Amino acid sequence: MNNPSRCLTFLAWLLPFLALAAQLPFGATDKLDNIFAVLLSVGSPTLAAYSLSLTVLNWHWIARRFSRVSYPNTRNAIKILNRLQQAPIKVVSRDSLLASLVVLPENDRWWNELVDWLDYTHTWSISSVASIMWVSVAFLFTVIDSFTGAVITSALNANGQGVGSAYLWLLPVVIGWLQLGPKCDSARLHRAVDRANAEAYVASDRGAVLANETTADCAISLSKYTGSVHRDEQCSPPIYNYARFLPWVQAVEEVYHVFEEASARTERHLSVNPLIPWKRENKTGKVGSANRSGTSAQVEAYVRPANPVPRSRWGPDVFSRFFVSSLLALALTWSTTGAAVIVVWFTPTRGLGCRSGAYLLYGALSTLVWMLLVTSSTLAHYSAQPTLDVEGLLSYTRASRVAGSLAIALRRMGKLLATVNAVWIVLACIFQFSSFFDRCYCNSSVLGLGRAAYDVVDLVPADISIMKSAWIGGIVLAGGCSILYIVWLNIFINPPLPPE
Repeated sequence: MNNPSRCLTFLAWLLPFLALAAQLPFGATDKLDNIFAVLLSVGSPTLAAYSLSLTVLNWHWIARRFSRVSYPNTRNAIKILNRLQQAPIKVVSRDSLLASLVVLPENDRWWNELVDWLDYTHTWSISSVASIMWVSVAFLFTVIDSFTGAVITSALNANGQGVGSAYLWLLPVVIGWLQLGPKCDSARLHRAVDRANAEAYVASDRGAVLANETTADCAISLSKYTGSVHRDEQCSPPIYNYARFLPWVQAVEEVYHVFEEASARTERHLSVNPLIPWKRENKTGKVGSANRSGTSAQVEAYVRPANPVPRSRWGPDVFSRFFVSSLLALALTWSTTGAAVIVVWFTPTRGLGCRSGAYLLYGALSTLVWMLLVTSSTLAHYSAQPTLDVEGLLSYTRASRVAGSLAIALRRMGKLLATVNAVWIVLACIFQFSSFFDRCYCNSSVLGLGRAAYDVVDLVPADISIMKSAWIGGIVLAGGCSILYIVWLNIFINPPLPPE
C-alpha cells in the first residue's frame, strides 16, 4: 500500500465500516461472547440480518397474538416477553406458579415494575450517529470520485466501490438495532428479573404468599448455564437471537395460553373463587381484585383449558417468520455482495478474477455459516424435548442425544467459518487497496477466462461505457436494497399494542 492515493482510499472506505461495526449491540458478561458476536456479524451478514429480521417479526407476532386477550397486565406481558428476546427465558407452570403470576392481583406490581426495570435501550448516541454519517458521506463522495476520469485511468482496480458495496449491509443492520433498542445487557437483565421475582406471589390455601417462601422456582426467570448444546442461547448479544427463536416461542405460548384462558373466563364473568359474585371496579371498570383471588387449586382450575389440545414442539407461525427472515437476510446479503461482484466483474479485464472471486467466496461462506447455525439451533431445540417412557417418566431418546451432539458440531463449525470469513473479507479489501491483486494473474481474470485470459493495457470507449453502467447498476442494487430493508424495518417496528 505504498501508493498514497491507495492509502487514502483505504482510509476512506474500509475504516469507516470497521468503525461502524463497533456500534453493533453486545452486552454479554463473557468477553469471548462479545468477540464472537463481532466475528459472526462481519463473517456472516446473512446471520446478522436474519437475527434482526426475526426479532422484529417476533415483536410483531406477539403483539398480534395477544391482541385477542383482554385481561389485566396483557400489555405488560407483551412488553416483557418482547424485551426478553435477548435472554434465555424459562417458564415454570407447575405448582400454580404461572397461573398465580397471571391471575392474582398481588402480582400486578410484579408486571408493572419489571416493565420499568427493563425499560432501557441500546440506542442512538453521538458515536453511533457519527459512524453512520461517516459511512454515508464516504460512500457518497467516493462513488462520485470513482466516476472521474482520473480514477478510471489511474486507479481502475483500486477504487472503493466494491469494498463499499460489500460492507453496505452494515448500515441497515446497525440502524435497525439502534431503532429496535434490544435489551442485551446480561447482568442487568438477570438483576431485573431476580429483583421482580423477589416480590412474586403464589396462591395457597391460606391466601397469596410470597413465592420464594414456598419454592425455589419462579414462574418466569432466566435460566443459567444449561450445557454446551444450548451455549448460544445463554449469550445476550442479539445476533444470537437465532438460537433463542424456538425456545422463546415456546415460553411465549406457555404464558399466552394462561392469559387466554383467564380472559375467556373473565368475559363470562366467572370469578376464580366460584363463591364470590362477579363485580368490577367502580371507577376503572377493571376486573375486581376479589374476582381474581382464590386458593391454589382454584387458580389452577381457572386457567386450565376445558378441551386441552396437544401443542407443537415448534410453536405457531414459526415457519412463516423463518421464511420471511431468511428471504430478507439473503436479499440484503446478496444485493450488497452481488453489487461488489458486479462492480469488479465488469471492470476490465471482465470476468471472474481474484477480486470478484473474493467477494463471491465471502457471500457464499456468509450463507453457509447462516445455514449451519440455524440448523444447529433447530437440532438443539429438538434435543431438549423429552418424551414419556413406558413408566410415564420423562426421558431423552437416542435421536435427541444424537441431535444434541450434531448441534454442537455444526455450531462450532459455523463459528469457525465465520471467523475465517471475517478475516478473509478484511484481507481481501486490503489486498484490493495494495499491490497484492495487481498481478497479471488477477488483472487478466484467469479464474474465469482460463487460457483465454488477457490483460487490458488501454481502455477503449466501449469498455468505459460498459464499466460505468455496471458500476451504476451495482450502486443502485446495493443502495436500493439497503434502503428497502430499512423501510421494511420501520413498517414492522413498534406494532400497536392492545389497550390495558
